Amino acid sequence: MATGSPAELDSFEERLRQRVNMNRNPLETNALINRHRGYIPNTPLGSSVVAFLLGSIFASGIYTFIADLSLSARWLTYQLGFFVAAWAFFHWAEFAVTAGWNFEKCSVDSYLLENGPMYHIANGTALLEYLISLYFAPSSKSWPYVSQIGILMVILGQVLRSSAMIHASTNFSHTVASRKRDTHRLVTDGVYRFVIAKPPFFPIVVLIILSWFRHPSYAGFFYWALGTQLVVQNPFTFTLFSILLWRFFYYRTRDEEKYLVKFFGDEYINYRRRVGTMIPFVP
Repeated sequence: MATGSPAELDSFEERLRQRVNMNRNPLETNALINRHRGYIPNTPLGSSVVAFLLGSIFASGIYTFIADLSLSARWLTYQLGFFVAAWAFFHWAEFAVTAGWNFEKCSVDSYLLENGPMYHIANGTALLEYLISLYFAPSSKSWPYVSQIGILMVILGQVLRSSAMIHASTNFSHTVASRKRDTHRLVTDGVYRFVIAKPPFFPIVVLIILSWFRHPSYAGFFYWALGTQLVVQNPFTFTLFSILLWRFFYYRTRDEEKYLVKFFGDEYINYRRRVGTMIPFVP
């Protein structure tokens, strides 16, 4: 039985009526804007299970990466551990960043675990190539500098993508927006105009001063994905990823920019002239 002053009871009842009318659980994962499209249950329980599984995979991968268990189990190499950990962290970070800075679009879809069969086939092929190569030609995985370059690309790619999503906040969407909202603005600062100063001691003029990202979340994922294949030293899937990702982002940027020109007109056209995508052959 509720107790308290009449004013407190009236306030409580009003809050209760508002909650019933909203018909939303405080922990609900249904996005306010984008509808849930996948098969993973769009509930707090579903999200917590996914987060737990990704965290377990990440922890196992990091342990394998640090401990390098290949002495006791040949296929449990630091390369495989990092690959698995990077994959798990990427999908967790997609949800975490969306929940933290873009909550109105957050749902279990934000984990990006239902990217379509081609995405999972590509990652499965990468894992299969690594294990087959390691079994039949282990010397093909014995180039540490290649893996180290890949690790650096994965880390920088992840930082770039997550930073872009955080900086864009509610202006970011995992799907191409075909309608402009009142709060939608063109983001042209921060990582969307990322400046790298040339070190004064660097002798080559080629790394001249500016590197700008018109689509930093795309560029981040592009280099993250290619980095994962360098980590595991997969020549076939590195080539496959390069072709598939280039094709995807080429047409994705063309489609998205059609709407951005419609939304922002000359403002976006002028921005596009100044800032490149930093993805090879994607203007």
